[in-house]
Amino acid sequence: MTRTFAAIIALSVAAPAFADGHSAGDAAAGEKAFSKCKSCHMIVADDGTEIVKGGKTGPNLYGVIGRQAGTADFRYGDDLVAAGEAGLVWDEATLAEYTADPRAFLRTYLDDSKAKSRMAFKLKKGGEDVAAYLASVGPQS
Repeated sequence: MTRTFAAIIALSVAAPAFADGHSAGDAAAGEKAFSKCKSCHMIVADDGTEIVKGGKTGPNLYGVIGRQAGTADFRYGDDLVAAGEAGLVWDEATLAEYTADPRAFLRTYLDDSKAKSRMAFKLKKGGEDVAAYLASVGPQS
């Protein structure tokens, strides 16, 4: 009974942040925080419009929210592709969790203690904001 009550309380506290379909992240703060990401990632729309000029070490992050993991035009690691094949579709929450510790995320998601990620950088804080920013500049915005 106590666990059920605690779960209801947790959901009721979290619900207002997600009730309108948006995350608790701050897109404006995420735009600033994305400066840590652009050494490896760019944001270029499907029509070629350059939203953020960046590196090509990582995939283009335009449209990442709502995309199956490991499916964009990029050479992903086997474990990220496997996660996508197992049903991982990026939403703001999962992307924020992944950016905090990519290897740990994949190990948990795939239930594989040897899973690896090519993304070595860990975004210790601000992942929710970066995910909100990426959602705001995606094709559905």
